[in-house]
Amino acid sequence: MKKGFWTADWFFGLVFSLLFFVLAFVVYADSFSRLETFAYDLGMRTSNAEPSDRIAIIEIDDASIEAIGRWPWPRNLHAAMIDRLAEAGAKVIGLGVLFSESQRDPGLLYVEDLARFYDESALGEYAPLPQVVEPALANEPAGEAAADAGVATASAGAAPTATVTADDPVAGGMTNNPAETEPVPPADLVNDLVTLRERLASARDVLDTDAQLTESIARAGNVVVPFTMNAPFPLGNPDEDLPVWMLANAIGAGGSTAMNYGEIQPPIESVGKAAAGIGHLMQLPDADGALRFEPLALEYYDVMFPSFALVVAAKSLNLRPEDIRIVAGDNVALGNLEIGTTPGLLMYNYYYNPQDNTQPFPSYSFADVFQGVIPIERFEDRIVLIGSTALGIGDSFATPVSPTMAPVSVAAHTISALLQEDFFTRPGWADDLETGVLLLIAIYLIALLPRLKPGTAAVISLALLLAMVAAEFSLLGSENIWLRFMVPAVFLLTGHLLVTIKRARVTDMIRIRSEAEGAESNRMLGLAFQGQGQLDMAFEKFRKCPMDDSVMDLLYNLALDYERKRQHNKAGAVYAFMADHNPNYRDLKQRMKRAKAMEETVVLGGGSHPGGTLVLDGDDIQKPMLGRYQVERELGKGAMGVVYLGRDPKINRVVAIKTMALSQEFEEDELEDVKQRFFREAETAGRLNHPNIVTIYDAGEEHDLAYIAMEFLKGQDLVPFTKADKLLPFEKVFDIIARSAEALEFAHQQGVVHRDIKPANMMYEADSGSLKITDFGIARITDSSKTKTGMVLGTPSYMSPEQLSGQKVDGRSDLFSLGATFYQLLTGQLPFRADSMATLMYKIANEEHAPVTLLRPDLPECVDAVINRALEKDIGRRYQRGSEMATDIRSCVAVLAG
Repeated sequence: MKKGFWTADWFFGLVFSLLFFVLAFVVYADSFSRLETFAYDLGMRTSNAEPSDRIAIIEIDDASIEAIGRWPWPRNLHAAMIDRLAEAGAKVIGLGVLFSESQRDPGLLYVEDLARFYDESALGEYAPLPQVVEPALANEPAGEAAADAGVATASAGAAPTATVTADDPVAGGMTNNPAETEPVPPADLVNDLVTLRERLASARDVLDTDAQLTESIARAGNVVVPFTMNAPFPLGNPDEDLPVWMLANAIGAGGSTAMNYGEIQPPIESVGKAAAGIGHLMQLPDADGALRFEPLALEYYDVMFPSFALVVAAKSLNLRPEDIRIVAGDNVALGNLEIGTTPGLLMYNYYYNPQDNTQPFPSYSFADVFQGVIPIERFEDRIVLIGSTALGIGDSFATPVSPTMAPVSVAAHTISALLQEDFFTRPGWADDLETGVLLLIAIYLIALLPRLKPGTAAVISLALLLAMVAAEFSLLGSENIWLRFMVPAVFLLTGHLLVTIKRARVTDMIRIRSEAEGAESNRMLGLAFQGQGQLDMAFEKFRKCPMDDSVMDLLYNLALDYERKRQHNKAGAVYAFMADHNPNYRDLKQRMKRAKAMEETVVLGGGSHPGGTLVLDGDDIQKPMLGRYQVERELGKGAMGVVYLGRDPKINRVVAIKTMALSQEFEEDELEDVKQRFFREAETAGRLNHPNIVTIYDAGEEHDLAYIAMEFLKGQDLVPFTKADKLLPFEKVFDIIARSAEALEFAHQQGVVHRDIKPANMMYEADSGSLKITDFGIARITDSSKTKTGMVLGTPSYMSPEQLSGQKVDGRSDLFSLGATFYQLLTGQLPFRADSMATLMYKIANEEHAPVTLLRPDLPECVDAVINRALEKDIGRRYQRGSEMATDIRSCVAVLAG
């Protein structure tokens, strides 16, 4: 017994322990660390800490965008909101909107030009415009503010009142110099000049929204604004030094282990100077994309900048930037509060759970507050955070309590965690304790567990497991201390199971149990599975039966079922299994030969791709039929099926057959409705008889495949001609788009909207100039497809704004897609491009495309006019009919020819 322990069980426990450590901390370190973050998240979701009642959120939500207007808003709106909150007595205003660039209203530029003309003309000699004075700025050093104030002569918000006197040269009286003989304008003209200069000054003040925002921030005196940073790990030195007002918000010198950035995007100077504090708005998600840490400070070369949330919390406690300090290199002090962080100055953040389906922090729509629907008095003495939650104008993050949380909400949770000391910490002894627990479990598995009786070992292991789990969750919930005991718990559990299994010789038990299974039980189970269509399970059960003629009959029928499902590779496997017992059974040799031949092709309707692929001629293999059409070969694959070359034997017509495996793409409860819609749409598309629209001949269903037989087209789609080095001559592009627009108008008049116009659905033969639009009706059929991949069908790069937003579309949506195609065929690039789907959708709905003539200066300006109208976001201002677009294109061609 003792010899067996030291030669077998001890060695097995040692090898397992070493292997586990390698897997947990080297090979699969990320996967095992996610066990700990899972426990962290679970502990947070089950806790019930109360959030601070001093924090309120004003959301720039979808309702506000709809009520106020498209984002970004004029900054005087933010100024007005700040004024209202300041009047209400808000403690701190966290304005979580980036103001990294000046917002110059076109009208302001025009008024400033008029003002310069006025000042530089003779008019300015009689009534000069007032100068703009900078407001008192929170972040500007006293010397600079005084110097700025010394050169200013009047407030930016009001022009000085003109007084006409006899001694004033402007008044038309006597000049101070008797030698002057120039005529003096009459008093009424001077009064008009004074009025003119006041109105110019007033217009300038109204249109300069940056100045209004700056004044409001300066008046409030408690506004914190964010900035962002880019380019982690700089290699060299910065291009230029940071301004003094930016450095005033730094909290210490660099040299820590915090993340170091080489590029900074501060707010515009006037806003930065006026703000009461500035903090970074950067987040560092975990490996799984979730936010669990708050980077309280980030390094920019040789200075440290606090986070936006930390600055807001400090301001609410009447603390200044110098009251935020880095302590011992890896902790942050907020006044008298010391916050335990990681060596990289990351705080283990706390996220509050919703209570009774109510969000932790009161949130109000910006529009409701701005329009007075929400009483402004609610924000008295509160920390008010303003930020975006609208779709498409800001990021969202996964957190332990929510899969999508807006940055302003993340900031609210962080500020509350700071002010109420709800953040989590890891004491300095945590790593040593966790290592010690791992070593103790290893000793237990190696030396003690093999000597214990199974019952005693189970009780001890369970007690240790529960103790570690309880310790981790109780400390998380009560002391806000995070000890990582999940990996030791998995180590204990797997080690106990493996050691116990080895001792019990489970391998022998499994073999004995397998041999004891009754043949009749397997036979009945196999027949039951076969009746349910679960052929793989049936084969598994039949294989366990002792082979005789009755089992051979069962296997033969099972192979025929595989053939009916066109799974010839699996039928071949059944035949091969049968041949091992009796190779001369019935026509087994012929069946095996046929299955082998079919395996070397890809079976129609089978395989991983909907609709299958090519079927070739071979010995004893007949070409498959779809309805009355004989399938010749495969032409290509699409998103939902395969296209084959077929032939109608009765009239020898060559056709293209598009197949769709509807049963694979739709749930059973909606399959019948989809089939009806499929044939209804195919019938509608079949009525479209136009030289530039592909002709539909027939539609039908064969087994689990729906198919459409259509005109076989030569040539290729237009996708290759969207590459910058393979663009068609623009005269051909004009002709293609003009004919496509006329074809679309014909379809729209028949009540058919394509919904997926793009180069891939436009077939073109260069030699003959033949053009055909394909796939009418298919897009509508696939609109509600719940595919296995869950992907969104369609091509968002070409979709109209109304189609992306899920609104009902008409023919004008097709013209928008045609305009995007026109743009790409001329320039080799799409009009709207982005790195993510959300950004692309936002650009299509809100931003303007680059002019075509900017990318192709050799094109006439009339091309811009056509594409601009086709890509008009306002559907009422877009082309209403395809013929209008075709006429404009041909007029443009005429201009070129003339």
